[in-house]
Amino acid sequence: MWLPNLPAAVLCALLCANFRPSCAGTLNKASGILTVKVENKSYFSVVAAKLSIAILVCAAAISAPATDLDTIGVTLLRQVDPTLDGSGVSVAQAEGEDIFTPNSAFPFEVSPVPVGQPLALFTWFSISNTAGAGTFPNNAGTESFHADSVGGNFYGIPYGVATNVSHVDNYEADYFFNSKIAPGAAIPAAVVNQSFNFDPSDQAVADPAYDNYAVMRKTIFITGAGNGGPIVSNSPATTFNGIAVGVYPGSSSFGPTSDGRSKPDIASPGSGVTSFSSPYVSGAAAILLQAARRGDGGVGTSVATNLIAIKAFLLNGAVKPADWTNGITTPLDARYGAGILNVFNSWHQLRSGLHALIESTTVGSGAAHPPGANTGNESSLTGWDYNTVSALSSQDIASHYYFNLTGSNFFTLTATLVWNRPPNKSSVNNLDLFLYNTSNGALVLSSTSAVDNVEHLFLPQLAPGRYDLQVLKRGSSQVSNGETYALAFEFFSMKLNIVLTGGNFVLSWTNAPTGFRLVSAPSLNPPVSWTSVNAISVGLNTGQSVVTVPASGTSQFFRLQRP
Repeated sequence: MWLPNLPAAVLCALLCANFRPSCAGTLNKASGILTVKVENKSYFSVVAAKLSIAILVCAAAISAPATDLDTIGVTLLRQVDPTLDGSGVSVAQAEGEDIFTPNSAFPFEVSPVPVGQPLALFTWFSISNTAGAGTFPNNAGTESFHADSVGGNFYGIPYGVATNVSHVDNYEADYFFNSKIAPGAAIPAAVVNQSFNFDPSDQAVADPAYDNYAVMRKTIFITGAGNGGPIVSNSPATTFNGIAVGVYPGSSSFGPTSDGRSKPDIASPGSGVTSFSSPYVSGAAAILLQAARRGDGGVGTSVATNLIAIKAFLLNGAVKPADWTNGITTPLDARYGAGILNVFNSWHQLRSGLHALIESTTVGSGAAHPPGANTGNESSLTGWDYNTVSALSSQDIASHYYFNLTGSNFFTLTATLVWNRPPNKSSVNNLDLFLYNTSNGALVLSSTSAVDNVEHLFLPQLAPGRYDLQVLKRGSSQVSNGETYALAFEFFSMKLNIVLTGGNFVLSWTNAPTGFRLVSAPSLNPPVSWTSVNAISVGLNTGQSVVTVPASGTSQFFRLQRP
């Protein structure tokens, strides 16, 4: 049943939602017995001689609540543009065999009925057979409850993110790797969700194969990071060119990888496990790909269909949890990556358009690279660029993006730089991201990992002024003279407006970026008790979120809070 060069990819999913969410399965390799425990109580054991993963962590397959769609920005996005639903994007779902579907051959398949999609949307693939659209059940495999739940969050109706994708190819995971990824065989899908991890011993083979495939076939791979413990070698979540997804709230695998890189890349809700958080991100990627293909960002948006651009949008649109942190040489949080998925923010940044660098400067390798002399500024504080830089090994080359932040309020900066590991290379070119104050040349913030192919800046209290957001390609230890990168950026100052109209207070603020909630308190004397204000209406034409509050005659204090 299993091809010899790659041990089986195994997933854990429960047959019914009656089990409580905390579940673990432990494989005794000597006896081949898999013991499943829920909240430390042993429920049952099965013979698992075909399995090769020692520890499995899982949760009950629970349908996604509508609140998840609120959290990740889908609800707002649909209010603003209901046509953003993954239209025209072909996707794939690779699934390990569901070990909680006993006495079934190849239990990896999505059933069209639970996900609310027509038979014609699907094709199923395994080493056993290929079942074309319109045939279910079929002899390629059998239904997997895990796969149904993943598909429900990915493209299912009503709680999926990308509900109108053009086709779904559903692959058994080992077949997918051995028949498609390893040999580099073309697939129709542009976005692939993988809610599984291979055995750590497979990382040295699997990661380079996926990275090569992603670049050569222009495919976006999104993989669950794992459900606890260090991510270390949880391939394919540890690939350079893929997107690894953690879960929030919940406890998922944390970085760094075995070679010191920041993973996961991003997090999302998902019933407490990454099997069900990663399809939200996959659905968001399909939506952004649809938006880029149809030119939502104006002139030049066609290049935003590239996987590094989609990855930059996803990471830069993420909302930071209160305990999010990173470092100068560790660009992402070890638990949440860039933060919690928000596809509305990502789409807003894509839609803000391509903004090319203002100037480029070259210095000797390792030399200072201060702001340049050009006095021009970018025309927007939100947007992106897709560019290629080239320099000799004796040189460092800097791309300068200048921004003038006016007014008296502080700004928040989020910027993300992404590039690929080239095919058949063991490492990446060294690109760094800097923010300089142009008035005095002072370095404000930097992200300078020597091993990652992502750099990330987040600064919530940035004073008004003129700044140089700078991408630097270092010549020393370079893999190649040239490198293509995607840069997404946003500087914003969120203002809460309030007016008295007809005996009511009308409060308003811009829709973008989202992720804020309005709270109120009767007093600012400590301890201050803030409560959420509901009944928010979204102005589709004005771009404003609005709340009307009766003027009660007593003091009320309001603020926007994120998260």
